[in-house]
Amino acid sequence: MAVKLGWEGRFFEDFEVGDVYRCRLGRTVTEADNIWFTLLTNNTNQIHFNNEYGKRTEFGKCLINSALTLAIVAGMGVADVSENGFALGWDEIKLPNPLFAGDTLYSESEVLESRESKSKPQWGIIKVRTRGIQQEGKVVIDYARSVMVWKKAHAPKADLFPTIKEDTKK
Repeated sequence: MAVKLGWEGRFFEDFEVGDVYRCRLGRTVTEADNIWFTLLTNNTNQIHFNNEYGKRTEFGKCLINSALTLAIVAGMGVADVSENGFALGWDEIKLPNPLFAGDTLYSESEVLESRESKSKPQWGIIKVRTRGIQQEGKVVIDYARSVMVWKKAHAPKADLFPTIKEDTKK
């Protein structure tokens, strides 16, 4: 049996300014996701978990917690942007439209900058602009972030799959 390698993320050399990566998955955000995240993070703003309060606002219902929106959209971009690196910083996070329970998020990231690290030659730094877009095409979050990404020749080996022991094969 031949083992086929799966997607292993991009390395510094794979990024080109102007490239756009769209996450192949959509993610519907539920009321349960929102309440769980809001309570987990000790956010006491009732706009996220009190339906009666939400009805009295200009939105007419509860909003999805913006930190949850950020977390989901950032997570959707990991396979394309930061699977082989780590975030250095976030810039200009904007929330131009609200997100509600039942909306489905999509994510795309455009490479804005790419440069080699001056202090760590095994790494490169990229900057992307990421947008979270709901099912009707409204942008609900827009931000830039910088990511330190391994150069392919220096990346740690990703072969983490365990070897199956003969006595457990059945």
